[in-house]
Amino acid sequence: MLLFLLLTFAMRKIPLAKQMREADAYTIAHEPIASVDLMERASRAFVERLLTVLPLPQYSVLICCGTGNNGGDGLAIGRLLYEHGICDITIWIVAYNVHSTADFLTNYQRIKQLNVPVQEFQPSDKLPEIRQDLIIDALLGSGLNKPLSGAWVDLVDHLNRAGKKIVAVDIPTGMPADGHIDPNAASIIADEVITFQRAKWSFLFPESAPLMKGFHVVDIGLDEDFIESLSGDLMEVTEDDICRIYKERRPFSHKGTYGHALLIAGNEQTMGAALLAGEACLFTGAGLTSLSIPHSGFIAMNTRLPEVMLAPRDQGIAMEKFNALAVGPGLGKGETEIQLVKHLLLQDKLPPLILDADALNILAGEQILLDRLPANTVLTPHMKEFDRLFGESKSWIDRVLLAQAEARRKKLVIVLKNRFTFIAVPDGKIYVNFTGNPGMAIGGMGDTLTGILVSLLAQGYTPHEAAILGCYIHGKAGDVLAAEGMAVIPPSVLIQKIPNVIKKLKR
Repeated sequence: MLLFLLLTFAMRKIPLAKQMREADAYTIAHEPIASVDLMERASRAFVERLLTVLPLPQYSVLICCGTGNNGGDGLAIGRLLYEHGICDITIWIVAYNVHSTADFLTNYQRIKQLNVPVQEFQPSDKLPEIRQDLIIDALLGSGLNKPLSGAWVDLVDHLNRAGKKIVAVDIPTGMPADGHIDPNAASIIADEVITFQRAKWSFLFPESAPLMKGFHVVDIGLDEDFIESLSGDLMEVTEDDICRIYKERRPFSHKGTYGHALLIAGNEQTMGAALLAGEACLFTGAGLTSLSIPHSGFIAMNTRLPEVMLAPRDQGIAMEKFNALAVGPGLGKGETEIQLVKHLLLQDKLPPLILDADALNILAGEQILLDRLPANTVLTPHMKEFDRLFGESKSWIDRVLLAQAEARRKKLVIVLKNRFTFIAVPDGKIYVNFTGNPGMAIGGMGDTLTGILVSLLAQGYTPHEAAILGCYIHGKAGDVLAAEGMAVIPPSVLIQKIPNVIKKLKR
């Protein structure tokens, strides 16, 4: 059996908005670069990405600017678009705040040298009808620390009701960067957000969905060493990180090199879950895969998965034969299954363990077992399963912080599944996986992920590594299929793509 050492992960931190402002200041002081030139660099990165996202020559553009640095970005963006030949541009200066920043004023003087219409509005002014095709929101940035009020609310409502495509600069106006999102608070509703250097925390949670359809992160050259020196536990999983974790298969290796995985899964009505998990395990590269299922599934398993071995559930299983164990997909929650899970979890020696689906639901009803789980057990709950295990949360940020606390306290690896999957590990770090897409929102996807994870555990990856690598592979396979034109991605089709994704992971 090939053993892998725990890697020192070099994933990128996702700082809070205040910390990103510190990174701005540090870069300005130590590059060194003038703040207005850093604004120019950010605006240029915005425009370059915008030109790839939308067919701008076909659009007339309205840029709405506040009088702070976000507005300064908007003015620079307007000038750069004009230089790119986008001539049908109108700029609104929304002077609802008394103060203007120096960099805003510099870019205001620059835009006035061009043949670009600029209109200024005070709080009492009536807003004209919007006839442009595209609105660029550069009103208020990530420094906003309270809900919008007064004329700001009326302005945001006016822009949203115009029915035009909206792209926000860094963050939609009114949306908090770090904290809880109040669904009743006024905010720009953006089709796209082009944000600087890192995603904002709030972008990662489902509460952001009503305020933005998607976001793009552009590099503006902030000092990366300084960002990585900042405190914080939220980490972005990148493809470079995955390539560092992944170990290529070696010459002269054999099936014993890549471990033996056991999946205890399936019931008479839910045998498909077991078959999907087993097939995913096989296609992820476990040297040997055994599936423990009821007698009613034997023919289906032997027909669909001839490479997978049968471990009859009613004959007792010698755990020392296996290098990794997954329990739960389609298992059922009857008394027989409850006793099975209890018996397993009360054993003194278990191979590296993954609990999913019905195993989690049984665990939620047997809380004493939750405290007896072996260190580094991997739990893979979706939201409702997580809440049944650890209690309900008022928001997703609270849920993620609770996962962090429980992973640290109970020495678990918690894979909290959603559009962006949060992987909480015992040292307090939370790794965010960005692969995956809405086409994967189909029953059986969680079973597929469990099969991938147990395969990686069997191959010798630590639970920490397996969770990060497995979530990436799972989502990336879905992204490859989406790029090939699939709007809806059945798990059985996704499984076929797993080897192709793995093949492209090069150190």
